[in-house]
Amino acid sequence: MPTLSAYTNTENTALVILKDLGYRCWHDKESELCCCEKSGWDFSANSFTELLGVVRIYEYHQPKEYREYWWKIDEPWLKDSVPTEAPDYAPVWKSDTP
Repeated sequence: MPTLSAYTNTENTALVILKDLGYRCWHDKESELCCCEKSGWDFSANSFTELLGVVRIYEYHQPKEYREYWWKIDEPWLKDSVPTEAPDYAPVWKSDTP
C-alpha cells in the first residue's frame, strides 16, 4: 500500500490546494472534466487530483507566453525505461517512529 494514491478521497485536498494556489476551479458537467484557471492559463483533467499534477507541470515550466507544446520535455526520454518493479525501500508507513 503506497503512502498516498490518487483516489476519490484525495479530490477535496487537491481542490483546496488549487484554490490556495490562486486557481479558480470548476467541474464542467458537459465534458465531465475538472477545470481551473489562473491569469488566463486554463487546465483540465479527469479529476482534481490529476488537475493538480497538470498545474504542477505549468508551474515547473513557468511559460511567459503561449506557444504550442510549451509543456513538452523530450530529453531525456525516460518513458520506455521505467522499471517494472519497485526499488528496495522501507515505506514510511511501516516505520516505528511517529
